[in-house]
Amino acid sequence: MTTLIAEPKEALEKYFGFKSFKGEQEEVIKTLLKGQDTFVIMPTGGGKSMCYQLPALMTEGVAIVVSPLIALMKNQVDAIRGFCEKDSVAHFLNSSLNKTETAQVKEDVSNLETKLLYVAPESLTKEANIEFLKGVKISFMAIDEAHCISEWGHDFRPEYRRLKEIINQIADVPIIALTATATPKVQQDIQKNLGMKDSRVFKASFNRDNLYYEIRPKTEVLKQIIKYVRDHEGKSGIIYCLSRKKTEEIAETLQVNGLNAKAYHAGMDANQRGRVQDDFLMQEVDVIVATIAFGMGIDKPDVRFVIHNDMPKSLESYYQETGRAGRDGGEGNCIAFYSYKDMEKLEKFLQGKPIAEQEVGMQLIAEVVAYAETSMCRRKFLLHYFGEEFDEMTGPGAELCDNMRFPKEKFEGKDEMKMFLQAAESVKEAHKARFISDILVGKNSSEMKTYKMDKNPFWNKGAHKDDKFWNAVARQGVVNGLLRKEVETYGTLKLTVEGREFIASPKSFILIKEMNFEEVDDSPVSSTTKAGGGTTDLLLFQMLKDERKRISKQKELPPYVIFSEASLEEMSMQYPLTIDELTKVSGVGSGKARKFGQPFLDLIKEYVDENDIERPNDMIFKSVVNKSGLKVHIITTVDRKLPFEDIAKGKGKDLNEILDEMDAIVSSGTKLNIDYHINEILDEDSIEDIFEYFMEAETPDIGAAEQEFDGDFTEEELRAVRIKFYSEVAN
Repeated sequence: MTTLIAEPKEALEKYFGFKSFKGEQEEVIKTLLKGQDTFVIMPTGGGKSMCYQLPALMTEGVAIVVSPLIALMKNQVDAIRGFCEKDSVAHFLNSSLNKTETAQVKEDVSNLETKLLYVAPESLTKEANIEFLKGVKISFMAIDEAHCISEWGHDFRPEYRRLKEIINQIADVPIIALTATATPKVQQDIQKNLGMKDSRVFKASFNRDNLYYEIRPKTEVLKQIIKYVRDHEGKSGIIYCLSRKKTEEIAETLQVNGLNAKAYHAGMDANQRGRVQDDFLMQEVDVIVATIAFGMGIDKPDVRFVIHNDMPKSLESYYQETGRAGRDGGEGNCIAFYSYKDMEKLEKFLQGKPIAEQEVGMQLIAEVVAYAETSMCRRKFLLHYFGEEFDEMTGPGAELCDNMRFPKEKFEGKDEMKMFLQAAESVKEAHKARFISDILVGKNSSEMKTYKMDKNPFWNKGAHKDDKFWNAVARQGVVNGLLRKEVETYGTLKLTVEGREFIASPKSFILIKEMNFEEVDDSPVSSTTKAGGGTTDLLLFQMLKDERKRISKQKELPPYVIFSEASLEEMSMQYPLTIDELTKVSGVGSGKARKFGQPFLDLIKEYVDENDIERPNDMIFKSVVNKSGLKVHIITTVDRKLPFEDIAKGKGKDLNEILDEMDAIVSSGTKLNIDYHINEILDEDSIEDIFEYFMEAETPDIGAAEQEFDGDFTEEELRAVRIKFYSEVAN
């Protein structure tokens, strides 16, 4: 490999303006420049990209960078171009380019103007691209997100398995493989597949000592999320969900509760995703509710919290996603909601896949369950998974997890640990933790009968404890080095040298009582149910109705315009005392609360004081989950003045359904300006007549309006003007 600049530090300052490298960056670069295969395992935010970007600029020819994500490629290319005079210095080659753009890329590469060419693995496998690259001087090959090669990685891509074969066809050049998450098994897999067994390996510590890890039982999740985001209002955060639908539900619920949030998922078009991403980076949006499609390559240093609405499918995914918090070294809170039932659902999704893939998937899920249910130091557990030892008493950030901050009961477990190790030994170290636990509790399952385990010397010996207890013993034995999981055989337990020594000469072993996660439902909290389970205060309800009648006369408005009866009923259950609390009542937006709310709040306060009312601890939040994504879609498309037919078509709805949702939007206090539509279907006089009718009517009922106008106007016309009326008068 011919270098244009001899010293990496000199090149670093010339191209990027930095005077020093991070961690082992310099040593990595020097190794690659010597023509040696290099394997870099570095956590998110550790500066992996620099390890191939700088050598590419320093050497003759073009570096081929294999990257799995089109969005990530664009970000990387834009970043490099920002440091260089000519845009031709970096290009990407993928399916997003048209023929003209592709031709331009190839011309710049052929003219030796391009130093970095980012290629999707699918593009690299195309014969035309292979032939083209054969005629190009290549400096080296970089495989980014190298864990995609391994079936044991959290984002396995079959096309990555062919990379070595294709690289061999193109050129004999050094390879640098990079990943932000790799267990020892994944590391071996990558090296074997790429023929990099003799590569030099650089592995940075995976400990993010500023991150706080917490697992919560999955109950009343929406309510908890809203409270958390509200308590951290103005701070940047990411909420991860497994389904697109759930991202929209949560984003919308946050929005109607006055919080600055947007959804992000792969089902949105590229422009939409780009806008959301930019809004987040530019601090126009505080919270992104996303699937795992969000975050790859996003370098936003001040993300203060990452919430997992659903546990991911692997600890690698969890580590990578939580790693987007606190990249600036400041506060980073990582909260995940866990339910074993969710993990069972993930296991069901594996059905129908090849047996080997099912086994891998089940093992990865089992590790997530073990992490969620453990009561030991979460940092120690996580780092052990990545092959790194950690001292939970003195290690950096040791105290930053729920288990260490609120420690669980500890007890002497020497005898129990010895029994488990002996039971594992008795089955020739050929089974998983669950199998051994079933022996100890004497579980009469078909598997136990098949293996005739009732004859095992340890059958039913541990029946004084349940299987959860014994699984916890297994976990703590693994993390403390008495047992090891044999990955190749999908998690069978083998005794270590230390484990055999323990059987021969047991010593004190402190066990930690495990958390008891009850099976709970993730059902949305109803917006019409009183916290604490109370009922309507009928006296207060009547007083609120009288107050509404008084104000309606004073303002010369129909009573229903001020607050609906349903809203008054909820007020008489929740006893709101501030404008902020009032906005949490269904049907009351911030505009409506400020416009009409104060007299009602004064009345409620007086009533609460006089009657010594004990209010619910938590105000109910507004829920719009049943109309997931539709509200936001309507508001944004109305702002763009789209025809109603197009708005309906965009969500696969009919016009009546769209009008229903518009009714709900304006009734709850949000303004909608649909004049552009009304002016197309009605003349000015007709609009005025209908508007005046609703101003004087006792009820907003459309049937009554149709009777009044005796068929002069259609239902659609009447409903459209009623929406205008609510928006202008009630909000």
